[in-house]
Amino acid sequence: MKINIVVATEEHYKYAEEICETIYQSAIVRGTGIAKRTPEYIQNKMDQRQAIIALDGEKFAGFCYIEKWQNGQFVVHSGLIVQPDYRSIGLAKKIKKFVFDYTRKTFPEAKIFGITTGLAVMKINSELGYKPVPFSELTEDPEFWNGCKTCTNFNILQSKQNKMCLCTGMLFDPKTETKSSTQEKKNSFDKKILNRLKKIKESLLLK
Repeated sequence: MKINIVVATEEHYKYAEEICETIYQSAIVRGTGIAKRTPEYIQNKMDQRQAIIALDGEKFAGFCYIEKWQNGQFVVHSGLIVQPDYRSIGLAKKIKKFVFDYTRKTFPEAKIFGITTGLAVMKINSELGYKPVPFSELTEDPEFWNGCKTCTNFNILQSKQNKMCLCTGMLFDPKTETKSSTQEKKNSFDKKILNRLKKIKESLLLK
């Protein structure tokens, strides 16, 4: 099996609907909130060369897209998804690494951040050099937070004035990047601690 990961273009429009459906079904299975996107939105990202797609021949295997905020000061990777037939082979990590490297080259000064409830994504981010941060260190752009309206947890985010939710915020700041080794980055992730952090956050927010 040879899976190619490339920057998506207009020739990949035909996958937009399948991408949206895969993202939606994954959210249902995991029982987590997710910001919904339309096929038109995904196609627009392809036009802007801000989408990454993984293909096994002509078959869709995975996807991720880029969004810019505050005039490019912040960049976020969203919609990371792997089609069910290609899970458990490390494809999500490869896509994330590809989009991370592509972002570093395309927006070298931008802070890269993400919000997620998934421990697998947190681990990948940690290995790339992201650090867990409070939402106050992320973009203040209201349009970003408005994108969470279709998430099932949006009422929690609103009640906390966009300062906290069930997601964990993670940030990569190129200005504070160190020359730590890959192994050191891997060791910075402690699954037990993040699990405990998640449970504490849920108990506080759902009271």
